[in-house]
Amino acid sequence: MTRNYSKNFPFYLVPFVCGLISTLSLPPYNFFYLNFISFPFLLLFYLRLEIKKSFSSFLYGWIFGFAYFVSNIYWIANSLTVEEIFKSLIPFAITIIPLFLGIFYGISFLIFSYFKPKKKVESILLFALIFSFIEYLRGHILGGFPWNLISFSLVEINQFIQVLSYIGTYSFNLIVVTIFLVPATILFNVTIKAKLLTVFLALILIISNLIFGNLVLSKHNDISSSPLNLIIKIVSPKIDLKRFFDGTDPSLVIKDLAELGNIDDRNVVYIYPEGILPSINLNKIQDYSSVFNNYFTDNHKIIIGITRYKEEEIFNSMVLLDNNLELISVYDKNKLVPFGEYLPFENFFKKYGFKKITRGYQSFSSSSKRDLININDIRFLPLICYEIIYSGSLYKNHDNYDFIINISEDGWFGDSVGIDQHFYHSVFRSVEEGKNIIRSANNGISAYIDSKGQIIKKIESTQKGVIEIDTYKKGSKTIFSSFGNKIFFYFLIFYITVIFLLKKRER
Repeated sequence: MTRNYSKNFPFYLVPFVCGLISTLSLPPYNFFYLNFISFPFLLLFYLRLEIKKSFSSFLYGWIFGFAYFVSNIYWIANSLTVEEIFKSLIPFAITIIPLFLGIFYGISFLIFSYFKPKKKVESILLFALIFSFIEYLRGHILGGFPWNLISFSLVEINQFIQVLSYIGTYSFNLIVVTIFLVPATILFNVTIKAKLLTVFLALILIISNLIFGNLVLSKHNDISSSPLNLIIKIVSPKIDLKRFFDGTDPSLVIKDLAELGNIDDRNVVYIYPEGILPSINLNKIQDYSSVFNNYFTDNHKIIIGITRYKEEEIFNSMVLLDNNLELISVYDKNKLVPFGEYLPFENFFKKYGFKKITRGYQSFSSSSKRDLININDIRFLPLICYEIIYSGSLYKNHDNYDFIINISEDGWFGDSVGIDQHFYHSVFRSVEEGKNIIRSANNGISAYIDSKGQIIKKIESTQKGVIEIDTYKKGSKTIFSSFGNKIFFYFLIFYITVIFLLKKRER
């Protein structure tokens, strides 16, 4: 007999509440233990309903996904408040985007339903497998948006995330979802022995991973830091985003940035955020050389985010300049933010007056190259803004490097949770790649993070200041940085094998 779920209020309420609860597990709240409630309850209630219709399964997951994303990416609305033209789109943005992202979770339950799951241990493995694979697809389809994976709820437990250097974010997400689902076995139709064994194995996995992480951190922290042959200064201003639209004099911004950097005569590289100079592009920056020469000397290098024109194209770039503003190195952003930096189907939407959210009407172009920036034989991997959120595809060459530089303009998040969510991706990337991360953000969190994800120095988004680095611990190439997300597919094969064996044993 098929139930009428349209009249079953709990059918809508339970996944919605579970989605809201899981949001509280993410940065900046980090109540990770709530997932031990939301995920088991989500699964148990679904199994209890014994849903027959495929669409009902999809709807159940879709509701969970919508509630999850509408409560943790509402910050999208902030980016639409800067220009009047976008304000009318706010109600659509905060509903349509979560509805779209929720489709991925709907698909997870839809696929799960085809296997006619029961209250058995293999259902935990099967659901974790499907859910995590769909999350992987979410991070890659249509350019990908791997934002707020469930595994980010554990970002502040530094010992627990050291395994990222071996298995990466998606494999870690698979394991984490599995662990969060384990309490569901208490109400499964299995023997007491099977329940205890499942809980015992989960505890062994948790404890052994914590011990492993402690050993890794202890060994790393016992290593002495090595001196750098230059000083790195991470400058973290707090300049209002409206500078792009209110005609702010660039000379005044340059003056503020220089004074904030505490300019001195040492051999220094100054790192400034993405697009920090209003109304200036790289082609015209020489017009302000006299202003820069008031502060910077021959001992100084400048890394800064700036717009660059090349023939008919515009690039969001990170450049290395000397004190005379001569170009030494340039990196053009590879991964652009849809609607923020480029307008999909631009020719069509422009007919109706639409434009990208950032200043100007023409979309940015993307580059396919990501070359290292070399300063005094210290090599930096450049990443701009949300390029830091992508796991397993930062650098395809085999050349080694010393630091990852991530520059960002986080004013688009307003004072929302998006600032913390964006920042903590850097922690995951540092452990995965085994590299120190330098992060310079305007209106965001600037920091120096070591190769084990430990935040050495940090400036909050509500403050401005400068972080000085003169020593570091050189990171080593990790297993994950060598093999990338291939490892995730090895885990999928392992899970499929275990599920098959459990099914076979049951028969």
